[in-house]
Amino acid sequence: MMACTASARNKPATGRQARLRPWLAVLLMLLAAGTPAAPPVDAVQDIIAGRVAHIRAGEDVAAGNATIATSIVLPALYEKQDYRPLWNRSIAIVQLLEAVAASDKDGLDPADYNPDALKALLVRRVDHPDDPGLAADLDLLLTDSLIRLVYHLRFGKVDPEALDPDWNMNRFVANPGDVLQTAEAIRTGSVDRLILSLRPAAPAYGRLRNALATYRKYRLRGGWAPVPAGPTLGRGMSDPRVVPLRARLVMTGDMPAADPDSPRFDAALEAGVKHFQQRHGLAADGRVGKHTLAALNVPVTERINQIRANLERARWVLHDLPDTFLLVDIAGFRVSYIRDGKTLLDTRAQVGKPYRETPVFRGTLTYMQVNPTWTVPPTILEKDILPAVRRDPGYLERRNMHVIDYDGNVIDSAAIDWSRYRGPGFPYLIRQGPGPKNALGRIKFMFPNKHMVYLHDTPNKRLFGRAQRAFSSGCIRIQEPYDLAGLLVAGDPGWNREKIIRAVDSLQTRTIHLKQPVTIILLYRTVSVDTDGSVLFKRDIYERDPAIVAGLAAGSRLRQRAIIRGQAARPPDPAAPAQPVTDNNDSAYRAG
Repeated sequence: MMACTASARNKPATGRQARLRPWLAVLLMLLAAGTPAAPPVDAVQDIIAGRVAHIRAGEDVAAGNATIATSIVLPALYEKQDYRPLWNRSIAIVQLLEAVAASDKDGLDPADYNPDALKALLVRRVDHPDDPGLAADLDLLLTDSLIRLVYHLRFGKVDPEALDPDWNMNRFVANPGDVLQTAEAIRTGSVDRLILSLRPAAPAYGRLRNALATYRKYRLRGGWAPVPAGPTLGRGMSDPRVVPLRARLVMTGDMPAADPDSPRFDAALEAGVKHFQQRHGLAADGRVGKHTLAALNVPVTERINQIRANLERARWVLHDLPDTFLLVDIAGFRVSYIRDGKTLLDTRAQVGKPYRETPVFRGTLTYMQVNPTWTVPPTILEKDILPAVRRDPGYLERRNMHVIDYDGNVIDSAAIDWSRYRGPGFPYLIRQGPGPKNALGRIKFMFPNKHMVYLHDTPNKRLFGRAQRAFSSGCIRIQEPYDLAGLLVAGDPGWNREKIIRAVDSLQTRTIHLKQPVTIILLYRTVSVDTDGSVLFKRDIYERDPAIVAGLAAGSRLRQRAIIRGQAARPPDPAAPAQPVTDNNDSAYRAG
């Protein structure tokens, strides 16, 4: 028996066992004591009730060496339970501790859920099992930790509204009774199932979690050594830099392991470089120039943080997706049409330049217009059109553009002193007529929004051949507009793809209202994962990742947002310092 015991003791722990061992040691001490002397339930209730009252009053309440952060859901839970302690089943505590330890698999930080404070309270409870204050502290802190984790998985840790004031993808707890599911999970020992249900169900989220695990394995192996700088490498060359290049591509699975010490840039290496380039949004020419070299030498830690940032974005938007929707992947320069979980269209797109960013928001596509006219927006008018006309008086005529007043009357452009207008204050509109030169192409897709952006065709087809396609002034240019149009009118007996093309050929402007409006989501994501597991990294063209990474690294604080529909937000404290964008609390459930 002793030999068996020693063998078991020396057996290497699995990752999960190693992660849980400190917690299980404490819990086993509690269980080994049988049923220790416990404080009277009513004494614990009284203490919990008093502390909940202080939380409701906006005061800080400590539990052990931590502070209770959840000021809305936690009081609601205890009030519904008449302030009775919730954590009466050891299995529920084990499940929570395991979920806390495993939260890093979602790109979250286990330290946000008070593991050290919980451990300290559990140890003290072993020594003082009949102390009602300790029992109340432990119960409150366990609940606080669970609610924080529930919130982060369901709505994200970082506040998207603090990063983007135009954010409109907010979500609430629609039914206040839903928060009681947390108490039921604790009571029945099903905390693990509760946690599992809170992650986005979209397969894309699971694939991102797998990618995070994979790149953390690369980090455990030491990551990859940089490929030294030098001239462009290509097939047929022999160069000592080929050896680290080959090792780099083998590590991330871009090519099979072969001839590790060969300095020869052969066909297999060229194929590996092309695969890497395709995964990183680069022109897949099989040559290692400055852009490919820069992507190769991004450290593994930065790639891990990039994946974590996109897991956070997924928690903001991938819950409760409709059966049919249109997804604009801004950083990936693509538009996809999804119906019943199947991607029916995936096509290239051009998006806004870095100084004219395509916004992130959710809308409803309601109609299309064939042979559209284009009324030049104010920003483009002031920054692009007016300077062009001052330089070239024939600019408007060559582009089928006309000056009109606000009543629609055509104004003779030759009679205008264009030198007078160098900014705001131009008294007319400029409108481009329909046709192949129109900036919107031959068809546009409308989802009314305050940003005045939409999807449209474009005469600049050649730009779809570029790997990086941030060329527009904010709208989304789509490569296959007729394919999308055909999908949008599916089920409408009056229209199909061929009829739409005939309408385009007529050169007559016409509006087609959709029988079934479609949700459209404009999403910025710099990592996605193909169904085959290939991890696709994209340039952070608008430099939005660092703020999310910083938010994930910062400590948890309180946001002011309401989480339950109809619930008032916490009034801000005018004496308090400005809170960071990572301000976290259950009162921020709305941010999504």
